[in-house]
Amino acid sequence: MRRIYFLLFVFSVLPFAISCGSSGTVSPVISVSVSAGATSVVVGKTTQFTATVMGTTNTAVTWLVVGGAANGSISASGLYTAPAVVPNPALVNVTATSKADMAKSGSASITVTASSSNITVMVSPGTATVPDFGTKQFSAVVNGTSNAAVTWEVSGTPGGSLQFGFISSSGLFVAPGGVPTKSDGTGGSTTTTLKVTAVSQANSSASGSATVTVVPAGQGSQPVPVNLGTSGGNANDSSTSGNTITCCAGTLGSLVTRGGTQYILSNAHVLARSDIATIGDPIIQPGLVDANCNKSQAATVANLSQFYNLETGAAPKIDAAIAQVISGDVSTSGEIEYLGATADANGIPLPGAPHAGAGAAAAVNMAVAKSGRSTGLTCSTVFSTLTSTSVEYQKGCGTGTNFSVTYANQVDVAGGSFSAGGDSGSLIVSEGTADPVALLYAGSDADTVGNPISEVLNFFKSGSNSATFVGGAAHKVIGCTLPLKPASATLTAQAATASAEGLQRATAVRDVHAPELLAHPEVQAVGVGGSYDNPSEPAILFFVTKGQARTSIPLQVDGIRTRIVEGDLFSSRGSLTAAESASLEKSVPLPQMTYTISDSEFSRAKAVHTAHVDELMKQSGVQGVGIGSSVDSAGEAALVIFLVRGEPHDPIPAVIDGLRTRIRESSRFRAGFGDTQPKRGCSVPSTRKTQPISATGSGPKP
Repeated sequence: MRRIYFLLFVFSVLPFAISCGSSGTVSPVISVSVSAGATSVVVGKTTQFTATVMGTTNTAVTWLVVGGAANGSISASGLYTAPAVVPNPALVNVTATSKADMAKSGSASITVTASSSNITVMVSPGTATVPDFGTKQFSAVVNGTSNAAVTWEVSGTPGGSLQFGFISSSGLFVAPGGVPTKSDGTGGSTTTTLKVTAVSQANSSASGSATVTVVPAGQGSQPVPVNLGTSGGNANDSSTSGNTITCCAGTLGSLVTRGGTQYILSNAHVLARSDIATIGDPIIQPGLVDANCNKSQAATVANLSQFYNLETGAAPKIDAAIAQVISGDVSTSGEIEYLGATADANGIPLPGAPHAGAGAAAAVNMAVAKSGRSTGLTCSTVFSTLTSTSVEYQKGCGTGTNFSVTYANQVDVAGGSFSAGGDSGSLIVSEGTADPVALLYAGSDADTVGNPISEVLNFFKSGSNSATFVGGAAHKVIGCTLPLKPASATLTAQAATASAEGLQRATAVRDVHAPELLAHPEVQAVGVGGSYDNPSEPAILFFVTKGQARTSIPLQVDGIRTRIVEGDLFSSRGSLTAAESASLEKSVPLPQMTYTISDSEFSRAKAVHTAHVDELMKQSGVQGVGIGSSVDSAGEAALVIFLVRGEPHDPIPAVIDGLRTRIRESSRFRAGFGDTQPKRGCSVPSTRKTQPISATGSGPKP
């Protein structure tokens, strides 16, 4: 297309060139215009400048504050910071110079003031609840100036962002596709509110804000037949202490069929109250958390039929229960909120059923999605499989004894925002085909954990009657591909942060072995930096030619991890310093959070996992061991070791039996401690992670 466009341009100007008698080429005229985000700014405060470059595809500019530091400073993105005192004169000029033509520039001015004026801004409505993917109109009234113009922000970002939603210049807010989350203070995640702010363009220190709560649509009381992926739980899942009633809820995950009878599938800690429920108990929609702790405000849609006993059940351990559907009260097609292959006229994903049948096995780097009570639709990738971990539970809702369950062969999904308290029981499906792959039940502030779906269905098999998912044909989960897709869909690796001492140690080792390391034909340079597989450790960096066959580059050198950086042609050669290495790395994209690994790599990792998982799980600070991908060497498998952040642990070797190790630090995995909410001085829903790994559903997060 670029070649076609260029030819069309040449032909279009050709008549002009001929008519003017010119034999040369016609060059576009480059121009630069600059606009300021406000007419004035208070000392020490910031405001945004914007440059518009015309006549070239290279729109990059170099910013400059005329007069130097005494007049303030400006970043590469045009964010101006006023000086600590009012300059003389107070009117400051800012210029932007085109990088395509240094002779072309534009400028704008702003007045630096000593303090805010009497300008006030009021935003209405002051509070709002908006469904994800939905819209809300806000307005701003500015007093104290004739300039009524404002700049709209969402959570501090002018115009908004993918994570928190966008807002137009007229105040129309478009909610994000996923419900924003934050730490719940106990190592888990909970949903959080947003701030929509209007900043006066007459004085950027004057602003007004509104508080916005983003919620999944349809999570309250639904008309029957209800869809799944919605709030629900056991009608008796509450406890009373004095004047406080604490109630719990999770997610009615999906619909399964066995012997011609349909059942709701969710967690045992959601439907069966962590082993203390009675068969036949009413299962309601919405759950008590969303019914003011009053079961009379909810509809009974099923009755508890069977559940895995978390404390005494035999291996393989699962956290699952089923409830027989009351005829007519649940969508018989198994539709789950947001899980459809199409969107409505407003761009909101429609409900859809998963791919019918027995589901599929999860694989490292598989794109997955889920729809749950608290965060709605979220999208991410599988971080590790065959994961062993320990999860902590509590009997009942908000009270009762704690106990732990040790699981094997679990599916770990990357991203603390993938789920939050109340999402327990959600069905995790493949993003590309909507095949069920895991049943969500626990998590930490970095990950979510689910039971592999094959083990769940196998438990509920009765004689010759297998349990299978009610659904339809395979389809994409369109919500994960929309412009407002949930933010968790974009995941990059955690930055490597090796200490200065560590880098010195890596440099010393590299220098001793430099000749042999540089002898590999694909290696252009050898440097030092941080490891992505263990961000607290240094690594020797191999800058290699992309696509060239690999020789036996070592996994470690004298105990120092190695990391592969691929590129076409690097600007430096030989042995590099840490600073030179960091500069050279900027020429290649940041690595992904996970990479696909081959069957042979998985088999190699599985053998190492089998040999060492038991001994590693016994070590202090270790809460899980699984199989994932290395980031230090894309395409290689890694033994993922999940550590509890802040707890002491034994040194983790860089390599075990020829397999790289990858460290994953987070809060403790937890389930069933966050889906609670008291009535009268009650608590908010919390459903998800905490010690060994907590369960979610009828209480806190997963």
